[in-house]
Amino acid sequence: MNGLLVIDKPSGITSHDVVAQMRRITGEKSIGHLGTLDPIATGVLPVLLGKYTRLAQYFSHAEKSYTGAMRLGFATDTYDAEGTPEGPDRWPQFSSGVTLGRIRAMAIRFRGDIEQTPPAFSAKKIAGKPAYELAREGKPVELKVEIVHVSSFVITAMEGAKVTFNLAISAGGYVRSIVHDLGEDLECGAHLTSLRRTKAGVFSIEEAHTLDELKALDGNAAVGHGSAIEALCVHPRTLLPEMPPVTADVESLGRLRNGAQVNLPEFSDAPLVKVFEGQSDLVAIARRVAGTLFQPIVVMV
Repeated sequence: MNGLLVIDKPSGITSHDVVAQMRRITGEKSIGHLGTLDPIATGVLPVLLGKYTRLAQYFSHAEKSYTGAMRLGFATDTYDAEGTPEGPDRWPQFSSGVTLGRIRAMAIRFRGDIEQTPPAFSAKKIAGKPAYELAREGKPVELKVEIVHVSSFVITAMEGAKVTFNLAISAGGYVRSIVHDLGEDLECGAHLTSLRRTKAGVFSIEEAHTLDELKALDGNAAVGHGSAIEALCVHPRTLLPEMPPVTADVESLGRLRNGAQVNLPEFSDAPLVKVFEGQSDLVAIARRVAGTLFQPIVVMV
């Protein structure tokens, strides 16, 4: 089975668990997700199936959008509700001074390009080992400060110690870290309690499918009945919209599949194009050499 399917990840399982379930549902072994969601998080998790896994590199810079909630009063070691509190609940003593207006004013500093230290309990690698493994072992975790871009951070409501927000952040950014750092600015501490990804690049929650929906639709995909699920995949011509689609003739397709340069009827100045056989069979990603001469750089065989 080949394609890109947008999954609405449920809470309580990892992104890797989603991939494992998709392998069982579809019978396809070659599957990968685009952008890890923490176990407590839900929402948009694009999944590449079959030969489409070769396209993963082109989705790595996609911005992600979220709705979420934080709890004021104390931080945790994981920066979310699954972690261990780093001290007593200080909300009773801070509640009178922490207002919705104050939080909104402080949230402004988290917009634009900001410095961010990833959580110790994260998948960031240290000498080839995930940081969370070192943290669980009680070993020191020293992660480098990174620059991430927050295009939007809006505090939407406050009810007691609970604060809700909308946020859009560049690839590789951690919402947990923003919540943790905002809690430090407020001097009362804060941690993430819920998170829902509503958009990942061009993929939105409106086009996402639940695992239960897929299981009910076609639980016997492994023995050749996966067409119903494959029909839910995003149409390949809409993928990677920055790359114009071009339909090649039989001779050109043969040369592309063999790694040879070809002339294609594509006259824009886009550096990369998607090459199709017919309307929906994606054959290759090709790089413009000069004019209408293209070199295949990913061949879908």
